[in-house]
Formats: sequence, structure tokens, C-alpha cells
Amino acid sequence: MDMLDRLKVPSREYTPIPFWFLNGDLRHEEIRRQLRDFRDHGIYGVVTHPRIGLPKRIPYLSKTFFSYMRTAVETAAELDMKVVLYDEGMYPSGSACGLVVRDHPEWASRGIVLTKELRAGDVLLARVNGEEPLFLAERPSGGTLRGIHFGQDDGEPWAPPTADILNPQAVNRFIELTHEAYYREFSGYFGTTIIGFFTDEPSILGRNAPQDMLPWTAGFADEFLREGGRLEGLTALFRPEEEENADTALYRRLILKREEEVYYGSLSRWCESHGIALMGHPHQSDDIEVEKYFHVPGQDLVLRWIAPEKGGLEGMDTVMGKCSADMARLMGRKRNSNECFGACNRENNPWYFTGADMKWYTDWLAVRGVNLFIPHAFYYSLKGKRSGERPPDVGPGSIWWPHYRMWADYMARLSMLMSETEAQASVAVLCRNRDLRAEEVKPLFESQRSFQYLPESFWADCRVRAGNLIYRDMRFQAVMDYGKEQKPGFEGVSRDPLSVAPDCVCDPPQPSLRVARLRCGEREMWFCVNEGLEAISASVTLPASGQIGQYDLWNNRFCRTGSGKEGIQLQLDPYESVLLFACLSDEEWQALPEKTEPARILTNQDFRLVREEREQFRKIYEAEVSDCGGDLLVSAEASEMAELYVNGAFAGVAFWAPQKIRVPAEMLDNGSAKLQMAVTGSLANRYGNRRVPYGLNK
Repeated sequence: MDMLDRLKVPSREYTPIPFWFLNGDLRHEEIRRQLRDFRDHGIYGVVTHPRIGLPKRIPYLSKTFFSYMRTAVETAAELDMKVVLYDEGMYPSGSACGLVVRDHPEWASRGIVLTKELRAGDVLLARVNGEEPLFLAERPSGGTLRGIHFGQDDGEPWAPPTADILNPQAVNRFIELTHEAYYREFSGYFGTTIIGFFTDEPSILGRNAPQDMLPWTAGFADEFLREGGRLEGLTALFRPEEEENADTALYRRLILKREEEVYYGSLSRWCESHGIALMGHPHQSDDIEVEKYFHVPGQDLVLRWIAPEKGGLEGMDTVMGKCSADMARLMGRKRNSNECFGACNRENNPWYFTGADMKWYTDWLAVRGVNLFIPHAFYYSLKGKRSGERPPDVGPGSIWWPHYRMWADYMARLSMLMSETEAQASVAVLCRNRDLRAEEVKPLFESQRSFQYLPESFWADCRVRAGNLIYRDMRFQAVMDYGKEQKPGFEGVSRDPLSVAPDCVCDPPQPSLRVARLRCGEREMWFCVNEGLEAISASVTLPASGQIGQYDLWNNRFCRTGSGKEGIQLQLDPYESVLLFACLSDEEWQALPEKTEPARILTNQDFRLVREEREQFRKIYEAEVSDCGGDLLVSAEASEMAELYVNGAFAGVAFWAPQKIRVPAEMLDNGSAKLQMAVTGSLANRYGNRRVPYGLNK
């Protein structure tokens, strides 16, 4: 079966796998009920995430704790769902909720500082003489993690200490306490129901370490000196006005190497030897080199660091989508993931996260190649202050949960699309860890030129052939150099990325249009996303002969479009996306339906308010229509979710403005109908710090 046909009903393999916050007073039957509810809404996997709010009667990794985890795993197996185990309680990973350090205080996180005064217990590394002597010293970082019980959060008295993840003994103890314990309990489910372990933004220093401290570990000074480093040269790390020198460059290389080998390498080897995948994400959005240890490379879209109103291309965090996706391609990994939507609230108002936001973020990730969505989060409990812990609930606690299958199917379609196609990129962007050149790649995005990040550790395996840079089966016509460096062996490849033909040509130019050029067998496809807040209207010429079809993955609808060479008219409202595809035959083209215009369009002015349900933050509107000679389109401007009923029958739902719901003529009574529209507002009105408007925008 052709992939376009299979996209209509995507495989369960491509389900979103949300964080499931196990944050309440757990009960076995409630665990089973929630998993069944997830399944019934199109969710076929979860990340079992111990979260703050667990009562103290359920100590982390205790017999009681594992009894509830067993209920979750066994129920998931019965429902043919997948489980990703979360490796910490709560985050950052690597400390077993303080258990690593409890019996070995010497294994706590460590760092270096440049200080005027030495403290008791400091290890003096170097003295810098000047007008006022300074000391380079090693000391405990004092870093903590967010725990699973109230009183263990940032700044609270029982916040657990973080372990030194650069120390092999500490990491081995973490694996013994966590991974081995889970395996003893659930070995029969590994590789079947249990598909991965999620490690969450491991931090060398831990949370809340001093701002002026940098990563270190016991014994690292000897390693640094053996490699030819000078400890006094590291003082430049603390002086932004000084340029990088040989010692600071060596420090960064050796710290990264230690982090890779001791932490990520150890976890990766353990997971592989136990038949599951290392999943999760590193500490920063541009930590690209450590992604090679993940069987499912991943990243973390949180805290509205990127957002529709920011344009999608501003700042270091905008590289995260391609960071994970491009590393997956380089390593031949089928999937890459993103822990998405966490605390991405508007206007610093908890729970003010809209359907428009969720659609924008989903498309933003997919067009960059992300193909496994890990929504953050589905809450076990919203009781008390749990509702304010990294909100919102984007699953059962949301207003759109009754219609969540639409979201689940859409994410699954995108995941399948980006998993079972080959991304076509003509430009290689050379980069280094924590430097993915966010500002420099903006012109490539804005001119619809696909590119592939190529980190430093892969350069030695590249070669040049006939003016192209080759890495395995990837062929690049141009290279974006790293700084002014001329890479040995890369001579003869164009250094002008903008000389490469774009994936499509827009008239007029459309800097807000993002395009992923894809291939599946003989078929070429272009996934197009409007990343701006204004409508896109352009004539688009594609590098393909023959006719072009169009697939609306959100509404699951196909139609004809036009000729690729002659140009097609592309219309995309904000938050919209479309898949364009080259038809393989005239028969395929003829089988596609023609795009038709509705016979009549109803707007806000056609509806009147008849009722307000204040407790539900919902307003009910009604309208009537007669003598409609075909399909009817309701195009409303409303805040949040609009549900439409025609003659009492459900006709559709829309989550962002303009809320477009097409009513087929057969739902009308000889062209006439009574319409009712229910507009439900944001749950910021219940859980946030201030009210937000809801209803039709008059």
C-alpha cells in the first residue's frame, strides 16, 4: 500500500508518547482507568514519570513504588501500549532522587570557581597573582534536583543533592539503583512493552549551583595536566573579555569527552544490552555531539523559549528540532523525539496555552524532522498545587480532551511521514557542540533551502566527489563553513549555501514558509508550514514535472492542486500546514477530488449569543441558514475551541482562529439548518493567575 494511503490511518507505532505525571496518591484501579482512557483517545504509549506530589507513603524505588509501576506496566501490556521508563525522581537525571549521594557524599556534583577566598574543603588548583590574588579552586557545587515529594522542590529544605555524573563510580551506582532495579522487576517486559529509558537533561553541576561555577570532577586536574593543559590558563573561562586559548579549548573538549563516555556512554550501553532504547534529551538545545549515544535522539521544547510571536527562528533554542533530527539521520536512527509543550504558556499566565499554540509547535517540530512527540504532560492528578507544577495538562485535563483523537492522529501522521521518507538536503552546515549557528541558518529557512547539520565528529568521515560533499549516502552541493576555517579535504565544494536551488520558488517570496523536501521511493513530497502570524498566498513552483496533489493531514483530505513546473497557488492561514506531492501517474491525478468552494460562508456576525456557562468558561451561539445550495463553511473568529452542531448533530470542532468547520450539504435539511456553536475558553480562567477572554471575537 502506498504511504499516502497508510497516512490516512497511521500505525500505532507512531503514537505520541506523553509524559504521564505520576504525581498523586496512586491507586491501582485509577492507574488502569487512566491508561484505558488514553488508549480510547488514540494514545498508545506513555512515559511513566514520577513527579512531585507523590505522597511520602510511596518512597522512590521502594517496594510500594514498584507495586504501582507494575500495575502500569502490566496494564499497558494488556492494552498493547508501550512504556518508556523515566530514570529519575524527578529531574535532572543521574542521582536517583539523592540516593547516590546519600551513602557516598563524596560523589556529589563538583565544580570550579575563581575566588578571592578559599573555603574549608576547597582543592586549590592554581593561584593567579595580580593586584589582588585569585584562586582557581575545586569544590562541591551544592547542586540539587527537583524531587518527587512536596518539600523537595527547588529551594526547599529537602531538595535532593545531585550526583557527579562525570564520576564513573557515581554513574555506576545510579545505574545499579535505578536501571537494575527496574530490570529486576520487569525484565519480562523489556523489549516488548517497555521500549526505552528516558534520561532527562542531566546536569553536571545540578540545579541551583552558583552562577560563577563551571563543571569539574574529582581527579580531573590530573587528566587535564596529562593532556598538556595548564591549570592557570583556565582562569580565562571566568573572564568573558579574554579569548579562547589552548587550555580553555582543551578543558571543553575533555569535559565533553568525560560526559559522553562516563554518563551517556554508560547508559547507552546498558540500554542496548537490555534490548531497549536510550531516550530523552541532553541538557541544552544545542548539545548535538552527545546525541550520538541516544538510540532515539531527543530534545526538549519548554518554557516558550520559542513561540509563534517570536517567529520561530530567534535564539539558540530554535536549533533543537534539527539538532535531534539531523543526528538521527547521520546515525541511521529511524526516530528522534521532542518533549514538547511544557510550560509554554502565554503571557506568563499558567495554563494559558491554546490549541493554536499546540498546532504551531507541532508543525514547527515536524517540518524540522522530529518524528516522535512526547507531550508534556498528562497529569495523574490536578489536586491542589499539583495543577500549578509546570502546567498545563495538555491531555485529559485540557478542554480539548473529548476530541483528542484528532491531535493524536495528526501527530501520528506527521511522525509516520517524517519516519518513512528520506529528507532531501543540499546544504551541509558544519557545526560544533553547543554552536549550531542559529542566526547564520535563518536565510536558509527563510528561502526554503533544506540543510543538514554536520557536527565536528563527522567531518573526518566526509569526502569530496565531483564538487559535492559526501557523507555515506548523503550528498551536499554546498557547505556552510565553520567560521573562517577551510576544512582539509573539502576543497572544491561551494561555500555559498544560497547558490543551491531552493526546495520551491515562491512568488512573492515567503520568509515565513518552512518546507521539508522529502522522498519516498519514486515520489517527491514537500511538507509546507506557515510559521508566521499572517496568511501566506503565493504562486509556488516546484522542482518536479507533472501534476501535484495536496494532502491536508489535519483534516485527512486530498485534492488536486496543479502543475509543479507551471506553479500552484499556495494558500495557508496561520497555524496551517499541507503536504504537496508529485502524482506518479495521470490515473492517480484523476482519482483525486477537485478542490471546491463552499456554497455559503457563515461568520461571527451570523451568530447570536444565547447562553453562557460560566463554570465551564463556555458561550453558546446559534444561527440559522436556508436555501444553501451546497456545502456550508463556518469561519469563526473565536478564542480557543469551537464545537459546531447542525440540527442537533455534531458537525466538527476547531481549535484556532479562524475556526473553519465545513458542513457537507448532506447534513443540511434541503439546504436549511439550525446551527449551534459552543466556544470554550482557556483553563487559565480556572488555574491561571488572571482571566482571559473567551467566546466569539466581536
